[in-house]
Amino acid sequence: MPRLPGPFARIGRFSRDARLFLVTTFVAGAALSLYWIDFNLYLASLGLSTSTIGIVATIGSTAGAIVAFPASAASDRFGRRAIIIAGILVALVGLSGLLLTQALPLIILFAALWSVGQQSMQVVQAPFLTEHSEPDHRNELFALQFAIQNATNIAAAVLGAVGARAIASVIGLDPNGPGTYRVILVVMAVLLGASLAIVTRLTDDRPAIVARRQVATIGEPAAFPPDARRSRARFGLVVRNRRRFARLVFPGFLIAIGAGQVIPFLNIFVQRKFGLDLTSLNAVFAFTSLGTVAAILAQPALARGFGQITSVVIVQAASIPFLVVLGFAPVIWLVVIAMAVRNSLMNAGNPIFSAFAMEQVTPTERATLAAAMTVLWQMGWVIGGTWYSVWQAIAGFERGYAINFVTIITLYSIATSLYWRWFRTPERRLRAAQASP
Repeated sequence: MPRLPGPFARIGRFSRDARLFLVTTFVAGAALSLYWIDFNLYLASLGLSTSTIGIVATIGSTAGAIVAFPASAASDRFGRRAIIIAGILVALVGLSGLLLTQALPLIILFAALWSVGQQSMQVVQAPFLTEHSEPDHRNELFALQFAIQNATNIAAAVLGAVGARAIASVIGLDPNGPGTYRVILVVMAVLLGASLAIVTRLTDDRPAIVARRQVATIGEPAAFPPDARRSRARFGLVVRNRRRFARLVFPGFLIAIGAGQVIPFLNIFVQRKFGLDLTSLNAVFAFTSLGTVAAILAQPALARGFGQITSVVIVQAASIPFLVVLGFAPVIWLVVIAMAVRNSLMNAGNPIFSAFAMEQVTPTERATLAAAMTVLWQMGWVIGGTWYSVWQAIAGFERGYAINFVTIITLYSIATSLYWRWFRTPERRLRAAQASP
């Protein structure tokens, strides 16, 4: 049998649950991609202003931040699988509500429920993947999972827009009206339902079940250590080294603030600046995801050659000039190229740093660290979304976005320098120790 290339070479060594989770990532990720690409446009088609759309996004991010730590603690008690299932169910409730209402207060409520469900799933992903992988192929597993997420962006952007417009034309809907976007919401609900069916096939990982399984395998309860997740601190949150913990999460917080006041609103920025219709806009976002998949799959090899942190700093620093082009180029083809390259470079380092961060803490801290990353990411998007709304209201579309892009460039630059300053020396020592006989 021919040897598979790159990260695919080790798929056979992934556990059954890890492989099932990759399938879940593909199916549920398609629904998430459709939401991020099209939901703001749906709100705009309902007649909401850009500042109001920013408020909806900010409240949703706040709801996601609030639920992250409780979801983390609950996953230690009830298992990661149970929290993923609960998150999908809550997201389905939010999606159903968005389909049935046009009232702004209810839109805010159901968008918040969607965010709660989505973040409940997100917060347990890194601990789940870490607990179902071995160190020698963990980078590949994280990279492949993240690449699949981005591959679904392509499929969702192209097929979602084309399919929705085709259905809309058959039933006589305005191709740029709310009805077409509701077709997309229905497709999202179907995808989430399919992902729920897949998640139920994951092995039950409740601590009590895991303990009984270990007893059956080893034979003596005293012959193995207790499940690390059962060693819990106050409120189910564990932090052993506060200084290291803070350094692991703070640069991501700065990136989140920058991203939160540009990335969720790029669809509106591109649509209004260049007058694109739904199909053209989704094609742009599909194209920008193509390079991201390739860059993410190549990142584990870069990490093996240069180290995890050095490889992350290389790709993130290289992405910053393309933010300048994205924000200020006057022609669409330059913007599209800048979006594609920036997405590829900035996102390529994310799975590698996630794997690095999970390896820097004890098993009892992983869910807490994942929750902290999620909370600070959502808080950053709350701050960024508020910043976006304020400047859209004060300065208008063009000047408001100019301020937003200057802010994101500054924050990304600071965060990248902090990764290098804080983690390059510890990583060099670790690599030297691993290389010594």
